[in-house]
Amino acid sequence: MEPSSAAYTTIDEYIRLYPPEVQSRLQAIRQIVHEEAPEAEETIKYRMPTFMLYGNLVYFAAFKEHIGFYPTPSGTESFQAELTPYKHAKGSIQFPLDEPLPLALIREIVRFRVQENRQRHEEKARRTG
Repeated sequence: MEPSSAAYTTIDEYIRLYPPEVQSRLQAIRQIVHEEAPEAEETIKYRMPTFMLYGNLVYFAAFKEHIGFYPTPSGTESFQAELTPYKHAKGSIQFPLDEPLPLALIREIVRFRVQENRQRHEEKARRTG
């Protein structure tokens, strides 16, 4: 279910490439990120929708049987207990298409990543002046 990267340059274009039931899942994740990080910038990186806030915040993508969610390694390490029902690895989580998206969990992870990136940015700003 992976489209050619030449077919899209924005998240809107990426989402439109999928069937409506997949589009709604992708839009739900996008909405959560906008709510938790309204100042985050949308882009495409590694052929995936990406949100940037003081660096990489989260990525997501649609696949044949799941939605991939990529909150960096810290985003998965900090939620190991909550992620036990899902296939996951260092920095990646798979949410099956035949199950409801765990929207509250996704929101918690995004909130964690926003706080983490802000803290890192503030510490760097203090060190540099």
